[in-house]
Amino acid sequence: MSGAALRIPRPVSGRGQVQAVAGCYFVASFAALGLPPYLTEILPELGDRHARWAGVLYVVPTVFGALFAPLWGRLADRFGRKRLLLRAQLGLTLSFLLAGWADSLVTFTLALVLQGILGGTFAASNGYLGAALEGPALSRALTLMQGSARAALVFAPIVVGSLSGWLSPHRQYALLAVLPLTAALLLAALPEPTATQAPVSRLERAAAAGPTVSLKALYGLEFAFVFSTVVSFPYLIALVEERLPGTSPLLSGVLFALPHLVYLVAALTVHSAFQDRPRTGIALGFLCIALGLAGHGVAGSLATLVAVRLLLGVGLTLGLVCLQVLAAECVKGRAPGGLFGSLEFFSKAGAVAAGVAAAVGTARFGPAAPVVTGSAAATATALAALLPPLNHRIRWSRRCPH
Repeated sequence: MSGAALRIPRPVSGRGQVQAVAGCYFVASFAALGLPPYLTEILPELGDRHARWAGVLYVVPTVFGALFAPLWGRLADRFGRKRLLLRAQLGLTLSFLLAGWADSLVTFTLALVLQGILGGTFAASNGYLGAALEGPALSRALTLMQGSARAALVFAPIVVGSLSGWLSPHRQYALLAVLPLTAALLLAALPEPTATQAPVSRLERAAAAGPTVSLKALYGLEFAFVFSTVVSFPYLIALVEERLPGTSPLLSGVLFALPHLVYLVAALTVHSAFQDRPRTGIALGFLCIALGLAGHGVAGSLATLVAVRLLLGVGLTLGLVCLQVLAAECVKGRAPGGLFGSLEFFSKAGAVAAGVAAAVGTARFGPAAPVVTGSAAATATALAALLPPLNHRIRWSRRCPH
């Protein structure tokens, strides 16, 4: 049976709907991404005078988000992706209100736990898009979603810092709860994506879509990518201060943001260049990450730090974009909610493992340890992606022609 005979058309959301989903994720992410860097200012107001629990509470939403993401994904496939996307936005609203009104460390911790359990807007948004789009259109939409995440990561801490002169970061949780609530109201106007693709067997899927990356390999690449990039985040400012004493907070913030700005500028161009060659893009991405992080360990001037941050940004962009291409290939013939929920689990697991590794390594070897760890992990993954046995097991292939 030919691929054309097996292919069943699916209604594709217009560009405006994709932009609406990405925009709503950006809006709803402000509190989730912008306020955690200020935990050291928030916790003293709640009785933790020296903010000893900041490191633990930083990862609490991530841990519980990872545990519950697969469940919410399966429920979305069963009860509707739009309903579960709305649930995620309203869940963030509730948890942010509780965090902003909390008057004790216990209540604030409970709010962060609920944020992890009831949130999951990224996986829910991807599940919605996965039910409405396929192939290059889906991978391009997922690339746009990652752009929303990078933009929020860059701009949210700046906005929170600007508002802190009028309202403490603690109370900003309650103020910023209006953002996911607004996103939910906007998303309510979008249609429920209709899953018109009939279930097919594994052999039929292979005949229709051609060989693609296995789920296990995709999950492994996602974990390795998040681990190798995130491990450098927590102690980057300390590393910059060690290498360039007297660096202003503004310059440190710009250095932190540079890789994410590279993604915002280059992601769509990279998608066009590598949508047919994700294997090449993944290998190059991990190689650039490895070299960029290794460069952090020896950089001794502002110019070299800028150069290695930009090189890390190139790797970040290549890796993220090509992972979205592979995810779009994997979702063909599968329930999108379950797949993206599971992918979110491995992503968050990689972030938690990176945080632990960064804390342990820094405590024992200093602030350069995380970048060395990340470089080693990225190098090992790049080599593994190029080995013939892995290539046969993952079954890399070019995107099938339509």
